Amino acid sequence: MQWHKILTPLCAAVLLSAPVSWATAQTAGDNVLLQMQEAARKGDKARLAALLPQTAGHPLEPWAAYWELKSRLNTAGPSEVEAFLQRWRGTYQEDRMRNDWLLLLGQRRQWADFERLLPEFRMQDDREVRCYELAVQTIERRQPEHAPQEVVRLWHAQRDGDDGCTQAASELYAIKKLDEGDVWKRARLSAELNRQTAARRAVDIVAPEALQHVAEVFASPIKYLAGTSKVRGNTRRELAALALIRVASNDPEQAASLMENRWGNQLRAEERDWVWGVIGKVSARRLSSDAVGYFAKVGKPERMSEEAQEWMVRANLRAGQWHTVRKTIDDMPPAMQADSTWVYWKARALLNDRRVSEAEQAEAKRLLQSIASVKGFYEKLALEELGQTVTMPPAPPPPTAQEQAAVASNPGLQRALYAIRIGLRSEGVREWNYSVGLHVPGGMNDRELLAAADMACKAQIWDRCINTSERTREVIDWSQRFPMPFHDAVIARSKSIGLDPAYVYGLIRQESRFIMDARSHVGASGLMQVMPATAKWTAKKIGMTDFQPHMINDRDVNITIGTSYLKLALDDFDGSMALAAAGYNAGPGRPRNWRNGPVLDGAIWAENVPFTETRDYVKKVLSNATNYAAMITGQPQSLKARLGTIGPKVTLTEATPDLP
Repeated sequence: MQWHKILTPLCAAVLLSAPVSWATAQTAGDNVLLQMQEAARKGDKARLAALLPQTAGHPLEPWAAYWELKSRLNTAGPSEVEAFLQRWRGTYQEDRMRNDWLLLLGQRRQWADFERLLPEFRMQDDREVRCYELAVQTIERRQPEHAPQEVVRLWHAQRDGDDGCTQAASELYAIKKLDEGDVWKRARLSAELNRQTAARRAVDIVAPEALQHVAEVFASPIKYLAGTSKVRGNTRRELAALALIRVASNDPEQAASLMENRWGNQLRAEERDWVWGVIGKVSARRLSSDAVGYFAKVGKPERMSEEAQEWMVRANLRAGQWHTVRKTIDDMPPAMQADSTWVYWKARALLNDRRVSEAEQAEAKRLLQSIASVKGFYEKLALEELGQTVTMPPAPPPPTAQEQAAVASNPGLQRALYAIRIGLRSEGVREWNYSVGLHVPGGMNDRELLAAADMACKAQIWDRCINTSERTREVIDWSQRFPMPFHDAVIARSKSIGLDPAYVYGLIRQESRFIMDARSHVGASGLMQVMPATAKWTAKKIGMTDFQPHMINDRDVNITIGTSYLKLALDDFDGSMALAAAGYNAGPGRPRNWRNGPVLDGAIWAENVPFTETRDYVKKVLSNATNYAAMITGQPQSLKARLGTIGPKVTLTEATPDLP
C-alpha cells in the first residue's frame, strides 16, 4: 500500500516536512527495522548489533536502539543505560527502558540506584515497580501509612505473584504491618488459578517450613486431604483449604462432600467461607442449579474472593433471588460496588424485591441515574429502566486547525503512525497509547484526544481512532467511536442476506476494530476474524466454488464469508443476536448448552455467560449494534429489545449440526 493512501495530506505534510532523513529512510531503512523487530523477538543479540548502525537517522531509530540494548540489558552497565536515557530523552523508548531497568534493579535489590532513577519514570503504570518502591520504603522504615493496603491490592490483582509485590509483602510482614490472613489469601487466589509458584511464594512468607506440602497439595489434593499431615495449627487448616480449592476447581460436588463430611467443621469461618465460595463459583460457571445452595452455606460473602462474590450475584440472578442479589452486592468492597455492572443489578434487585420500602425504590432510581448514559452496556440498560431510549449524542465541535496541527506535530504520534504504516503495528500502538495517555500526567485533555483521534481516523488507523476517542471524559464523538469504514460493501451485503447492518458493524468493531490484516492468536483473519476451517465450510455452504484459503484476507471475500456465517448462526439461534454473538466468539455448541435452563431476561443470560471473554464480547457487540442502529436509522433504539429473552429452543426448526 502506498504512502499517500495511508496518511492524510496534513499528516503526510508534517512527516515529509521533517528532516530529510525521515523521507529518505522510507525505503532505505524500513526493511532493516522489520528485520530488527524479528531479531528482537528471537533474542538474536548479534543480529541486532549488526543491523543497528544501518538505522542511523531513521525516524524509528529509537526503536532500533531500544531493541538492541534491551536484548543485553542483563549484562549492560549503568553508564550504557544512562547514555541511552539521555540520547532518547522525552521519548516512549526512554521511559520504556527506564521501566525495564527499574525492574532489573529491583530484582537485584540495588535500592539506591532504583530510588535515584525512579522519580523520572513518567508512565507510573507498572505494578511491580510500584511494589519495589513500597518494598524499599519499608526496608528504610518510611513506608506510607497505606502501604499494606496498597500492596495487598496490587499483589492480589496479579495472576502470578511477581517478585516486586512478593518482596513488598514479605518486608511488611516481617515488621508486622501485614496480616497473616492477607498472605494466605494470596495463596488461595493462586490455588484457584492453579498457579503453584505464586502459591509457594506466598506460603514461603508465613510458613516456609510447609513449602514441601504445597507441592503435594497441587500434585494430588485428594491424597493430601486423606493423609496425615505433620503440620499443625493454622498452617494445617490453610493447606487443607488450598487442597479443597484445588478439588473444587475440578469437581465442586466432591469438594462439597468433603466439606460436609469432614473438613467443614475443622476449618475456621474465613477458610470455610472461601472454600464454599470456590465451590459455588465453579458450579455457577457450569450453570448448575446447585450453585445457589452452595453459596447459601457462606456465612459472610465478603470472606470469599471477589470473583466468587461476582458469581454469587450471577447465580442468584439466574435463580431470581433478588433479595440475595442485593445483599451480596452490599457486601462487596466499595470499588466493586461502584462498577456499573453491580450498580445496575443492585437497582434492579431493589425494583424487583417486593419487601423494599418507598425510600429503597427511590434509591434504585438514584442508582440508575448515576450510571445512565449511551456509553456502555449497563449504562444503556439503566437509561432504558428510566424510560428513555438510546439516541446519538450531539457531536462536539470538530478539532480546530490549530488543534490538528498540534497533534500532527507530536513526535510520538508521528513515530506511531510511521511504525504502523511499515508493519510494526504492536510498537506503533504502544507508542501511540503512551503519547496520548501517559507522556504527561493525566494524559491528553479532551480536545487533544479528539484531535488525535481525528488524525488516526483520517489515516484509517481505525483501532487508534476508536480507542483514542473513547478516552475522552466529558464529550462523546460517535463518528469517531463508531466509524463505518467500507460502508457501501457492508450495508449492501448485510441487506442482501437479511442481516441488520448495525449488528454486522457492531460485531466487526469488536472483532478487529476494522483492521484489514488483523490476525488473532488462534488464526482468525481479516475484518470479521474468520477461522480458516470456518471460512472453508461457509464458502462451500453458500456455493463459493472458487474459494481458496488466502482469499479470506481480501476485504470483500472476508465480508461475504463473515456475514454469511453470522446469518447462519443467527438463523440457528432463532434470531437471537446475543446467542449468535456468543456462537460467533465461542463456537455454536457452547451457547446451545448455555441457553438450557430457565427462560431468562437477555441481560441476566449475558451476565451468566461462563467465559469472561465471551461474556464481555456479547455485551459489547450488542451495545455497539444499538449505537450503530441509532446512527444508521437516525431513530431511537433499545438495547433491551435486542437482548430479548433467552431460554431453551422451542421452535421446530432443526439446528445446523455441522455449524463450526
